[in-house]
Amino acid sequence: MSVYKVIELVGTSPESWEKAAQEAIETAAHTVRDLRIAEVTKLDAVVDDDGTITTFRAKLKLSFKYDED
Repeated sequence: MSVYKVIELVGTSPESWEKAAQEAIETAAHTVRDLRIAEVTKLDAVVDDDGTITTFRAKLKLSFKYDED
């Protein structure tokens, strides 16, 4: 039997939504062990006055195996 914890993160990138999601996952991997599933729940972007996207943002749920130790 296993138990998993789910956390919510927002990653950002000036290049793409994929890189924003990857940034969130890679950053979490520095402190969270046993990462399992990343589910992108929302994509949005910061837009400047002329309509140019300046920042891509990916909101995701990330699960990892819960360890009681």
